[in-house]
Amino acid sequence: MKKITCGLLIGLLLHSFVNAQQVPITDSSKTLNEVVITAFEQNRAISCGTIVKVITNTGADRYNKTSLVHAFNSIAGARMEERSPGSYRINIRGSSLRSPFGVRNVKVYWNDIPVTDAGGNTYFNQFAFNNFSTVEMFKGPAGSMYGAGTGGLLLMHSFNNAWQPAVNVEYVTGSYGLQNIFASVGFGEMNRRNQVTYNHTESDGYRSHTKTKRDNVSFTSQFKMSDKQQLTGSILYNNLFYETPGGLTKTEFLANPKQARPAAGAFPSADGAKAAIYQKNFTAGINHRYSFFNGFTNTTTVFGTFAQIQNPTFRNYERRNEPGFGGRTSFIYEKKIKETKLQLIAGAELQQGFFNTQVSKNKNGNADTLQTNDDIEYFTGSIFLQGDVSIKENWIITAGASINKSKVDFQRLNNYPVLHQGRTYKNEISPRLALQKRFKKGNAVFASISRGFSPPTISELLPSTGNISTFLQAEEGINYELGGKVSLLNGKLRLEATGFYFKLNNALVSRKDSNNADYFVNAGNTKQKGIELSADYSTEFVKCVLLDNIHVKSAYTYSDFRYGDFEKGKTDFSGKRLPSVPEHTIALSADVQFKKGIYLTSNFYYATKMFLDDANTVAADGYRILGCRAGWKPAVKSKLIMNVYAGVDNLLNETYSLGNDINAAGGRYYNAAPKRNFYAGISFQLNYAQKK
Repeated sequence: MKKITCGLLIGLLLHSFVNAQQVPITDSSKTLNEVVITAFEQNRAISCGTIVKVITNTGADRYNKTSLVHAFNSIAGARMEERSPGSYRINIRGSSLRSPFGVRNVKVYWNDIPVTDAGGNTYFNQFAFNNFSTVEMFKGPAGSMYGAGTGGLLLMHSFNNAWQPAVNVEYVTGSYGLQNIFASVGFGEMNRRNQVTYNHTESDGYRSHTKTKRDNVSFTSQFKMSDKQQLTGSILYNNLFYETPGGLTKTEFLANPKQARPAAGAFPSADGAKAAIYQKNFTAGINHRYSFFNGFTNTTTVFGTFAQIQNPTFRNYERRNEPGFGGRTSFIYEKKIKETKLQLIAGAELQQGFFNTQVSKNKNGNADTLQTNDDIEYFTGSIFLQGDVSIKENWIITAGASINKSKVDFQRLNNYPVLHQGRTYKNEISPRLALQKRFKKGNAVFASISRGFSPPTISELLPSTGNISTFLQAEEGINYELGGKVSLLNGKLRLEATGFYFKLNNALVSRKDSNNADYFVNAGNTKQKGIELSADYSTEFVKCVLLDNIHVKSAYTYSDFRYGDFEKGKTDFSGKRLPSVPEHTIALSADVQFKKGIYLTSNFYYATKMFLDDANTVAADGYRILGCRAGWKPAVKSKLIMNVYAGVDNLLNETYSLGNDINAAGGRYYNAAPKRNFYAGISFQLNYAQKK
């Protein structure tokens, strides 16, 4: 199968090369375009009232592209964790507190399609590097336009302004049996552009029982029918398998971090239970944009999603089928009065999910006796309104709000009579007010205040214990933010700083019972104070015979996140630090590009110790991760770019955990990350123009 796939890719590359016309070559990894922020429908290079960070596909050229962890962790205020290969948590300003696994409380869109389902869960592991060109990251509550969620917003886009017809093929191999194939074909022109991507990933993993295999295919087509009308269609299919090794105790972690969870008491080992995730995802949507007349535009998206999950664990065997559908529409009116620009946005977003979850006894990795069988209907809806005033392009004022409703209904079909249980969370208002003052050269200061709310997700209402928990309250909080950005040295040096205070009430936090099953409680309130600093310096050496350019980036995060008033039984956790959040993190990177196509990249990440339980009695040690890569992009043909490279991750050979289990029973907190490991790869990019 691998030989057939490689043959097809090589054949496609050669066919495109033979039939291509001569066009000026553009290396997508060197194209620098002004990034236009689309969050909150701003569509401007500097967003209103906050700093929105952008992750680019080409920025991943410093890593082995197996996961997005390193790219996310280079951003101040963001932290991505990987409990085992393929199992991710995204922590934006502490938002992973309620996520023992998976991505919750962060709203994610792909090409304007909500991939966060109606039940509040996001299968972020369905995405590969070549499914997007950019990812916008908004930190803090975004509910004024994007509904439920207090933990931030991610907007993923397949196309950007640098798109061009091209064929890309890349192969990566590395330690622990890593095999990565990336392929994409872009065809058409800017008004009728199409992109097909494919990714195959497999690895034996660093730890025992951590094999991974994924196949991912996407197709995106955008057709500009006229100056007034544009249609975009997107399809994504993902087939993912990964083994789950389970958490280790501190003794096991230090003695042999590569081992999987051993048998303990009545529970089998991870290998004996054949613990794993079998996951299939399908997402499809159509986005239509129409300008009725000057200044009045509508954008509407309709979509459908389906997820199928099978999850044998040491406790049971879970099977989930999760179809869903929905739509989002927004009307935008823009008008300019002398030197003042006005923008009004009104719209709505609706999602409906019809889920079924069956839990059975696990008998050697096979489903045995049925324990529970639940049909779940989850509806979520949001109506939003926002006004934006720009005065002389210097002062920008944004005010918006949404009203939201969520409704969940459980039917436990294995009970006779059938058990019905439900809950409605309604009339939740999420306002946002932001003020920004812009100066010359892109410098700016801003302030904002926003309120967000987040009802319990299905995974929290129906946790691993199997007990339906409709008594849980929605969490809600107010975020205050102040910051600015400045450009120095003729734009070579860019500095950004943000300070925030977020008070969250009814905070949802995870717990483990004596069998290590997850369940959730409302934990009073939390007080989250933080500072985020980043610097970006780049310069070119036009007259130097050796150097071409240097690019250096740094990001620092300070997090003082604590419980406010929180008592559980007779234990008072008030004032304790929130688990899973390091107090300090530092991310550094440096790129050096030489004239002859040789380049060097390096990245460094440091995190201080973090507590692993609410009582702050257990902590994971801090760690330092260093990665380096060297490559060569020789001048092959006028239209063909080749890139040959090799790299190393965790050069310092640290023993650390990149995804701890919080409040774990039996002290099983630790999931070891790979020690020093190597990779090498080769890629081809062929730019071409379609024959007329």
